[in-house]
Amino acid sequence: MYTSGTTGNPKGVMISNESIVTLIAGVKRLLESVNEELHQKDVYMSYLPLAHIFDRVIEECFIHHGARIGFWRGDVKLLIEDIGELKPTIFCAVPRVLDRVYSGLTQKISAGGFLRHTLFNFAYSYKLNNLKKGGKYGEAAPLCDRFVFNKVKQGLGGNVRLILSGAAPLSNHVEAFLRVVTCAHVLQGYGLTETCAGTFVSLPNAHSMLGTVGPPVPNVDVCLESVPEMEYDARSSTPQGEVCVRGKTLFSGYYKREDLTREVMIDGWFHTGDVGEWQPDGSLKIIDRKKNIFKLSQGEYVAVENLENIYGLVSAIDSIWIYGNSFESFLVAVVNPNKEALENWAQVNGVSGDFNSLCANPKAKEFIIGELTKTGKEKKLKGFEFIKVVHLDPVPFDMERDLLTPTYKKKRPQLLKYYKDVIENMYKSASKPSA
Repeated sequence: MYTSGTTGNPKGVMISNESIVTLIAGVKRLLESVNEELHQKDVYMSYLPLAHIFDRVIEECFIHHGARIGFWRGDVKLLIEDIGELKPTIFCAVPRVLDRVYSGLTQKISAGGFLRHTLFNFAYSYKLNNLKKGGKYGEAAPLCDRFVFNKVKQGLGGNVRLILSGAAPLSNHVEAFLRVVTCAHVLQGYGLTETCAGTFVSLPNAHSMLGTVGPPVPNVDVCLESVPEMEYDARSSTPQGEVCVRGKTLFSGYYKREDLTREVMIDGWFHTGDVGEWQPDGSLKIIDRKKNIFKLSQGEYVAVENLENIYGLVSAIDSIWIYGNSFESFLVAVVNPNKEALENWAQVNGVSGDFNSLCANPKAKEFIIGELTKTGKEKKLKGFEFIKVVHLDPVPFDMERDLLTPTYKKKRPQLLKYYKDVIENMYKSASKPSA
């Protein structure tokens, strides 16, 4: 099975039958231990690429249990219709899809009038507080589920009990929102093609695991290895380091690339390239990517994925790609603004024009930089981690331009190539701050 190729050419990953069977056995044991085992009546909606490890192992889990699988029509605009028709019990998603669900729901709620909006906010706060206190999902706010959140549940077919997110980090606010309004367990998982996908998964009815990928599944060993150049210490009071995995779920090597296999397989441990942090409850939080660091001209290292996760909290933007290099002292970014947020800002501030012309407007760029800076200050970012210049692209990053993988991960080399002239112009136009 081939990797998605975010940083270069896809690599052929050799996976044995034993690896997949071992993983399925571990997932089965895990689900049984939290009373969420699969049954023959369960239904899975397959819309992720069939050549992606996430969809593959979920389907094989369903086949193992004699459960049912339905396949979508292939049009993302009709996905919700397909879900309504199939009425799945298990829904697997990548964060980009869940972000769209979140945006669609929040827009509907905002347009619902004062009374409906107030009622929703009360029900949401009430249920979220009960979940934080340890209330189980079906018991935290049954009346709210029945009278306020039932429409959302029916929008997903009415039968969904588990929503599993993987392939990339899911924003905390989106995860918390969906845990409340979908009346289903929303769980984050983590794994790679090389580990047969599911290496970690958060547990149902464990609200403390919000924002984490949960504990390791049975049948794998996991450790963190310090990354001194990024100041991550696996032996500190809050252990942080590169996530390393060992066990029978691992791949057999990269096809015809023994050199690459030797780079990541050291003493039986697979080095994932992702940086994790152990939480007090035994769950893991993915906080960074080892390879995606820039060194700025003043010698400072910048962990770009961590910054993109932080700036991704800004409601006025849909997506952000951050760039920096060792010849410059500051960061720039290409941003996909949220259409509704930018148009609302324009209306309030008397700025005219359609969405495309707003994206080219210097005042709109100032507004977005202001929102990014506000979040940066709230999260106590260092000076060199703030975005100095932005380019607003009205067209979302997409697969058509080869900027995203099929699971919506950013292809950084392709983004750099595509926006090369834009980046040069941003650096030229900026009055460079002193290092």
